Amino acid sequence: MNNLFDIACNFSSDRFDKDLDAVIERAKINNVNKFLIVSASLNDFEKTYNIYKSNLKDAFFSIGTHPHHADEINEEQIKNMRRLVGEHNPSCIGETGLDFFRNLSSHDEQTYAFEEQIKIAIDFNKPLYLHQRDSHSEFIKIISEYKDYLPKSVVHCFTGTQSELEDYLDLGFYIGLTGWICDERRNVELRQSIKNIPLDRLMLETDCPYLIPRNLDNKPKNNRNEPSFLPHIAKEISGLMEITPNELADKTFNNSIQFFS
Repeated sequence: MNNLFDIACNFSSDRFDKDLDAVIERAKINNVNKFLIVSASLNDFEKTYNIYKSNLKDAFFSIGTHPHHADEINEEQIKNMRRLVGEHNPSCIGETGLDFFRNLSSHDEQTYAFEEQIKIAIDFNKPLYLHQRDSHSEFIKIISEYKDYLPKSVVHCFTGTQSELEDYLDLGFYIGLTGWICDERRNVELRQSIKNIPLDRLMLETDCPYLIPRNLDNKPKNNRNEPSFLPHIAKEISGLMEITPNELADKTFNNSIQFFS
């Protein structure tokens, strides 16, 4: 398969602490040679940035706070985030958005953190890296208030309905697909509507170490997802879209390079 870009690598996870270099090398052997290192919290920024610096030729990185960690965000932290963005020039802002499935932070905390990060993306003209789970109506309500000023944006780990997909495409958003698509039991509607995602708006991701594909042959004993499994995900998606794996790889790779550069 042609070169692939994994737009969701949570390399700061402690599940990669012992063998990250080997994980990256395994990915490259499998033609996954570009990575976005995703930030979940400002508390992991130093670790994320150091991983990025060790892989400058192949890596991009984000600065942001996941909705699970929105309770960490206050006025002082927003000032700190703005300083980090100005000093380090990330490829995008996020992962930010709303997650009303687990509610690890309150709705008010999530809304505040989300809006402030949208403002940062607008002010610095940085792409937005978005997360939404069980919060679509409120998510759209908030993001629509800024639609006339939004930079380019990607909804990462999309698992939603055709109606939600249309809302995102109407806003001009890119769509990121993960190994979630590989579970035919939970993804009947998504597997049917995947053909409705324009190829020029599509990106691929593992969201590693999470979301290991259900139908992966020879799963590792630790059940850890990693970028080397992205070709498996790409083959699943290309089959559903009725295009060749190489066509999918080429288009999503170019989309990702242009988006994060």
